Amino acid sequence: MNNATNNPSNTTTNIVHQAEFTDTHALNIPTLSILQEDGTLFAGAASPSLDRATALKIYDSMVFIRILDERMLAAQRQGRVSFYMQCLGEEATTVASAAALDPKDMIMAQYREQGALHYRGFSLTQFMNQLLSNDQDLGKGRQMPVHYGSHDLHFMTISSPLGTQIPQASGYAYGQKLRGLPNISLCYFGEGAASEGDFHAGLNMAAVLRAPVIFFCRNNGYAISTPANEQFVGDGIACRGVGYGMQAIRVDGADALAVYEATRLARKLALEQQKPVLIEAIAYRLGAHSSSDDPSGYRSREEEARFRQQDPIARYKCWLKRKGWLDEAADQIACDALRQEVLDALKVAEKRAKPHIDTLIGDVYAEPTAALKAQLEQLKSHIRQYPDAYPLSAGRFE
Repeated sequence: MNNATNNPSNTTTNIVHQAEFTDTHALNIPTLSILQEDGTLFAGAASPSLDRATALKIYDSMVFIRILDERMLAAQRQGRVSFYMQCLGEEATTVASAAALDPKDMIMAQYREQGALHYRGFSLTQFMNQLLSNDQDLGKGRQMPVHYGSHDLHFMTISSPLGTQIPQASGYAYGQKLRGLPNISLCYFGEGAASEGDFHAGLNMAAVLRAPVIFFCRNNGYAISTPANEQFVGDGIACRGVGYGMQAIRVDGADALAVYEATRLARKLALEQQKPVLIEAIAYRLGAHSSSDDPSGYRSREEEARFRQQDPIARYKCWLKRKGWLDEAADQIACDALRQEVLDALKVAEKRAKPHIDTLIGDVYAEPTAALKAQLEQLKSHIRQYPDAYPLSAGRFE
């Protein structure tokens, strides 16, 4: 066998004299699973080194997001917010992975990773301000609900077009490398986004440039209504990382301990070897794709019920109780209080004014151009002509 670095085609040469074909299943990529449903470890599994404070913070963030999702979907049904997306069943994938990062590692999310943002310190008030697009929203009301972002928390603002963050993460991580920073980037996306061209461009770029980035694929079984077996034929997504010359690992996404350990090791590898890593987390999407989706049209209630038995929060909670780190009665009181806090925060946020219309043309150039100013005046003139169609809070227009 010749070394690939001595071959212009960048391939290893293993000469055979009979035709042989290889498919992705020959890789036989295993799935890392540490925690059983009852909170005990699988035989031969080792628990990651998690101190009590970190372990409870992971649990608190997962529970927070579960309750926030529950209340805000109800608020959308009531017409109080225009749109919402839950991460029901996928809480461990984003919270436990964020826990394994350095706070200054850049996170580039898709749109179902609010758990990672909360773990980093995004407050209930900040969530509500974004969802209601009020004058305290960090995005100044320019984004759809659940399109969060925080410069202070190193969380890149989410954009609606699918997969755009993947090549961006490769470029950002390469910049971290050039600056000699002791940090990596982590990019979340679903298996549906892995069917976009940006996925292939981003992974190849990162592999060739040896960018310290973790590509974290949440394989939840469906790209909106399209099941995975109608998206691709290969063995999941992890094998694609191997195809692009990077190391890959598949993990049980409903197992917070496995997700944490896989991400911790992937970060160590990406930083020390300055190269990308792909993580594929298998976690069934228990909720609808979004508040605009009805999953009953493409999957059965029996299927959903079967996967509800793999609830990541319930499994992790069992482990915490076995460790003696969680009291059931105190936890119930805290959950009840949080539900009320969410409702109270919603009432406050929805009463706040919308951003002033003049902020609409800011942040494009250092100073708004004459063309932007003219367009803003045209918009104001239009609103004056049809005031009933554009109800604005007092003082937010002129």
